[in-house]
Amino acid sequence: MTQPLRVAVIGHAFMGAAHTHAWRTASRFFDLPYTPEVTLLVGRDPERTAAAATRLNIAETSTDFSQAVNREDIDVVDICTPGNTHAEIAVAALEAGKHVLCEKPLANTVAEAEQMTAAAERAAHRGVHSFCGFSYRRAPALALAQQFVAEGRLGQIRHVRAQYLQDWLADADAPLTWRLDKDTAGSGALGDIGAHSIDAAQWVAGQRIEGVSAMLHTFVPTRPLTGDTQGLGGTGSAEAARGAVTVDDAAAFTARFSGGAVGVFEATRFALGRRNANRLEINGSHGSVAFDFERMNELQYFDGREEQAAQGFRTIQVTDAVHPYTDHWWPVGHGLGYGDLFVHQVADVVASLHSRHPAQPDFAEALDVQRVLHAVETSAGENSRYTPVERHQV
Repeated sequence: MTQPLRVAVIGHAFMGAAHTHAWRTASRFFDLPYTPEVTLLVGRDPERTAAAATRLNIAETSTDFSQAVNREDIDVVDICTPGNTHAEIAVAALEAGKHVLCEKPLANTVAEAEQMTAAAERAAHRGVHSFCGFSYRRAPALALAQQFVAEGRLGQIRHVRAQYLQDWLADADAPLTWRLDKDTAGSGALGDIGAHSIDAAQWVAGQRIEGVSAMLHTFVPTRPLTGDTQGLGGTGSAEAARGAVTVDDAAAFTARFSGGAVGVFEATRFALGRRNANRLEINGSHGSVAFDFERMNELQYFDGREEQAAQGFRTIQVTDAVHPYTDHWWPVGHGLGYGDLFVHQVADVVASLHSRHPAQPDFAEALDVQRVLHAVETSAGENSRYTPVERHQV
């Protein structure tokens, strides 16, 4: 029996449940140096937190994150809360000597992300590690794409093309949630899903974004309030009260990369029919790779140096034991799913705590993403609307 690694999960909704599942599952498939145990669940509402703890089979709950930070029997603080709370929790946890896993994006502002990164750097000198949860890095097919680029198979990288398309907000009468409030979420599609594209593009291409030209747009300016969002303000009768959407619904930008590549990015939650189409294509002087999470166990690969290159892309089913992560799971051809990305994340984090070589991405890499998000918002603000001159027929 390995030594336990005691975890406090802060937040119990979508991400809290995904992370809890991963902490519980990782040691059953990966040979880990520690055995993770979810010891404490923290949430804002006592009744909802207790109900979630019962569902997730967590013995202890709290509505005060400082209990997780100050308890001596907690080793890791896992932050799965909205972005406006990340900095306060992470800095306190790091200063208390807790390892920290924080969901993306790292914060709501560059200043907060810089504060968190500085705290992480100070803690690292004491052997305390920090990680940011860009979970798509743990998709075996995307990890294989990164490996191909690092091995030089694509040659000089020329194009980076990234899309993240969802449709869960396409209904104009879908209710207002915290993800649509800038004070809570920081940004809309840009930070929620575009941050994943930025991180994946930089990681796979092995280059950093150095400049952007951007546009942000909000299609639906108000949405119905619910019991959870009354505090966001609204107008109209109690039956028809609507609150303001203060974030972007869609983001589009071009990018210049440090190694000479050019990039095109799009993020939207209004692409009807696209449920979770997280796509990345990279074109180089020797070949290309293309990934789409809606076919997450496949990687499209084109080698322009092969005699049969005229036949186009070939599909690699990324389920063999030689592929990243997959040797820990099922027989060849038995694909993985969304929740398994978080299991891989936990496996990497736990292994790094033992080896004392921090897993990536750390807070410094997440800060790089935060700076790109800020640059996109700044550029979009500068690219103001203009009215075309009316043309008159002669």
